[in-house]
Amino acid sequence: MYQTFQPHPDLESLVNCYWTLEVPAEDDPQRQRIIPDGCLEMAFILGDDIKRYVSQDEFILQPRAMVLGQTIDPYYIEPAGYVNTFAVRFYPYGFANFISQPIKELANKETSLDLLFGEISAKTLEQKITRATNTEQRIECIEEFLFGKLNDESTIDNIVKTTIDALLTSKGKAPINSILKHDISKRRQLERKFLKQVGVSPKQLGKVIRLQSALKMLLNEETESLTSIAYKSEYYDQAHFIKDFREFTGISPGEFLGNRNMALSSLFYK
Repeated sequence: MYQTFQPHPDLESLVNCYWTLEVPAEDDPQRQRIIPDGCLEMAFILGDDIKRYVSQDEFILQPRAMVLGQTIDPYYIEPAGYVNTFAVRFYPYGFANFISQPIKELANKETSLDLLFGEISAKTLEQKITRATNTEQRIECIEEFLFGKLNDESTIDNIVKTTIDALLTSKGKAPINSILKHDISKRRQLERKFLKQVGVSPKQLGKVIRLQSALKMLLNEETESLTSIAYKSEYYDQAHFIKDFREFTGISPGEFLGNRNMALSSLFYK
């Protein structure tokens, strides 16, 4: 079962939501392909271990308490048994306010909490989350931690936040030049600040957000054809849509539907 919960009003400009996922152990667990969603997440594994494949046959065990950085390429995970996860989903610019390290150093990997917040602070938080008896208590624990770490909200650079807001509002369709209006000279500055605070370029984030919108239409059967989805998502044509789809998921839209490996990703996007 997948559930989402809203953050405290004073955190809602940085935190998208909290979510939980609970899945019984299966005799024959399937690898699940995870595709980019443009967000960073802090996750706590409360059930059995989860494998992340680094090649066809090799895998690592994900840390029990970790931050999942910006991901550009799809990857596979596989539960070792019972799945029970509690996580915080941050807006693209949100997590930069809680750490001093450059966000780009977290991209395309899991980072253990102790490497970001120190061993004592991370272990204390992990113990509180693990010992909590329900989601409400876990939310209280994580919000106490986040409020304690939160820098002044003014540290969110206005140009980055404005750009991300425009990308989210337009579902990734707003060209960066149009977002910056007449001040095209700021584009290089925006690129640098994006890499520092978000971890990917404005163009990459826009492509991920636009694909999210198309995925939701595909999964919720809001339209009957790929051509219609491409049109509504403002792709140049169907071929362009399929190209971007393959880039971020590794397969075609037709292969995505009904694919057992995509069951988890499908759950998040419906």
